[in-house]
Amino acid sequence: MHSATHHAIDAVWRIESAKIVAGTLRLVRDVGLAEELAQDALVAALEHWPATGVPDNPGAWLMATAKNKALDRLRRNKALDVRLEQIGQDLEAQQALVVPDFVDALDAARADEIGDDLLRLIFTACHPVLSAEARVALTLRLLGGLTTHEIARAFLVPEPTIAQRIVRAKRTLSEARMPFELPRGAAVGERLASVLEVVYLIFNEGYTATAGEDWIRPELTDEALRLGRMLAELAPGESEVHGLIALMELQASRGAARVDASGRPVLLPEQNRARWDRVLIRRGLVALERAESLGALVGHPLGPYALQAAIAGCHARAHTAAQTDWVRIVALYDALAQVAPSPVVELNRAVAVSMAFGPAAGLEIIDTLRREKSLQGYQWLPSVRGDLLARMGRADEARAEFECAAALARNVRERELLLERAEGLAPTGRRPSPS
Repeated sequence: MHSATHHAIDAVWRIESAKIVAGTLRLVRDVGLAEELAQDALVAALEHWPATGVPDNPGAWLMATAKNKALDRLRRNKALDVRLEQIGQDLEAQQALVVPDFVDALDAARADEIGDDLLRLIFTACHPVLSAEARVALTLRLLGGLTTHEIARAFLVPEPTIAQRIVRAKRTLSEARMPFELPRGAAVGERLASVLEVVYLIFNEGYTATAGEDWIRPELTDEALRLGRMLAELAPGESEVHGLIALMELQASRGAARVDASGRPVLLPEQNRARWDRVLIRRGLVALERAESLGALVGHPLGPYALQAAIAGCHARAHTAAQTDWVRIVALYDALAQVAPSPVVELNRAVAVSMAFGPAAGLEIIDTLRREKSLQGYQWLPSVRGDLLARMGRADEARAEFECAAALARNVRERELLLERAEGLAPTGRRPSPS
């Protein structure tokens, strides 16, 4: 019985924890303290629910408990008057939370405000004052509901390292006295870009793991999708939010086809497209249409995420690899290079050019990138070059490139794939370098 209750508490916490932290943060104006009070509410649930049963509205129970603990803490610190003055017109509503009978009605009446609190929490956790690593860890902790152990395991980082990142992030926000509010004016674009970047970093780490023994980590792609969908609900008028959702949905649709029964990578041209998730594809295409219509409404061109989603949409619409509209993809990469130029975009554009106009055309672009410092340790540069050389019949050069890429790869599955490609090009009796 207790085990079933604990499972229920875990499920409720994963769903409701972000709302509880956000609602408490509006009272105490301190990320670390808000999370501590939310955890206190979780402990209270673990103590009481096995005996009393799970409440009809467990989220409201946790929210009320956390807020009541926040008010108790403020009273003990003799700071209630100061804090309530900051809250202003919320005074009467917050005091009503002390009376449990009013909790459910009050939370229902203030659903929009809870949504605003969540949006404030997202922008706070992803504040540019924090490093990218700190933003990712804090976002997964506060909004994903993941434990420090789960985050560390997902990113193959020691647990104390993740714990230190989270602690430092909270301290940085506290010392910088970051207001718990939505950015305004020009700051919206900067902060939104940071939020989207963090969500996509989480997704990418799940989609193609940087290191370790697994090619993909579905738990991270799922968390990123959940965060993205939450953001789309909270900021429905932002084109790039829907663009990111479209991109993640469309890429995630290939998940089941991206590995074989042994967990080995299956590259896009060899994937069984019957295994692609048609529901995710439909959702992704709908989100892409939404991004396009919002952009057109204000006369803005598609942003980087929407353009990448449009590229993913070209793959999703093709029933076979041979039917892929590579000329259209090249045009989309040209547009992406205009709005978000980077060596990685140029590398991907080279692949598209090679598919549309032949490997020699792609190789010409790749060879200009070999001097790019930011790609010196990037395994996909020699990997792509090896693929183009192999298509041109230059097997010895291609083999050397695949071996170089394998030496740079930190992911075990990725390294094995690259070595297999080198092995396939090796003359009889010669084996590729094991590095």
